[in-house]
Amino acid sequence: MKGTYVYCIGRSRKRPSALRSPAGLPGATRPEIAGAGDGLWLVLAEVPLDTYGSEQLEARLQDLDWVGRVALAHEAVVEHFVSQPGLAVVPMKLFTMFSSHDRAIAEISRRRTRIEAAARRIAGAEEWGIRIMRSAADGRSAAGRTATAGIVSGAAFLAAKKHARDAARSASVAAAESALEAYERLAALSRDVRRRNDTPASATTPPLLDAAFLVPADKRARFKAAAKREAARCAKAGAELILSGPWPAYNFVETGSNPQ
Repeated sequence: MKGTYVYCIGRSRKRPSALRSPAGLPGATRPEIAGAGDGLWLVLAEVPLDTYGSEQLEARLQDLDWVGRVALAHEAVVEHFVSQPGLAVVPMKLFTMFSSHDRAIAEISRRRTRIEAAARRIAGAEEWGIRIMRSAADGRSAAGRTATAGIVSGAAFLAAKKHARDAARSASVAAAESALEAYERLAALSRDVRRRNDTPASATTPPLLDAAFLVPADKRARFKAAAKREAARCAKAGAELILSGPWPAYNFVETGSNPQ
């Protein structure tokens, strides 16, 4: 039994080429192109349901190594088509599947209005990620512990502890303010921004900022230079800025209901 896996949807007048595309998901056929009419193209493949069927997939999702390999294979195919000139690519989420090619084409055709709007929104742009954390190298808390070392007087000890708490609070505020300022300056260079709030509840140090920026490709150099300046400012405030990208614009597409 086979199902249809969709990597992404392209929008262009010319049919995209699947030549030299990556092999795709483990066990899948090589990526191929299917037309949905009026300039919409699906990049899809057949996948074995004894691996990717709903019951089998639910069990395999517990194997993070396997999921990681599949995610990398999916991403490689999407990035291959993103690199094709004149093709606006709407990336699909991992494990977007349909019962058949015909069902996939019919469903994408039904969602055409949303898909075309998403394609227009991200055309000529790329996604960059910014993550800002309190710096692991920030020695303020250690300095606070040192400030109380060797103090014998109870009053002096309490005063030193208060000073350390105030210093830590001020450092925390400075780091948070630097993250907010970085967000605002980088957003000014972007077409759109999405703040991500999916940090696990168990995380001991949630980020000060975790955001995706939709950056016009012709502003890439300006955005990277600005991110470098913001990283320096954050470092002075006790925070660390990490830049990643460019990526396909996963955080800026909304194509409608779940696949079937």
